[in-house]
Amino acid sequence: MPKLTEPQIATALLAVPEWGESGDAIQRTYQFSDFVKAMSFVDQVARAAEKSQHHPDFLIRYNKVTLTLSTHDAGGISSKDFELAKVCDQFFAPFAPPPPAAPTPTKRRKV
Repeated sequence: MPKLTEPQIATALLAVPEWGESGDAIQRTYQFSDFVKAMSFVDQVARAAEKSQHHPDFLIRYNKVTLTLSTHDAGGISSKDFELAKVCDQFFAPFAPPPPAAPTPTKRRKV
């Protein structure tokens, strides 16, 4: 799996907008309503990582989970990192807070 170039990384980041580049890796922090939900997410990611043989670094702080993805064999960021990032985002979707409601249009009064 070849290491991606900076332009390739910039383009790939557009598909995972919550992720950012951090050195030779991509990284995202997910926030949950409680510890149990955070651990449920970690378990899902761990199973997917084991299946794909591509393992992220986890940093767990109560209800926050930070994932760092890098392809060590490639010496940096590869397409495998972005593939797993998308899977992780899908796992997070049921835990994500609902988007803010759109403002309700008000009737204008004539003065």
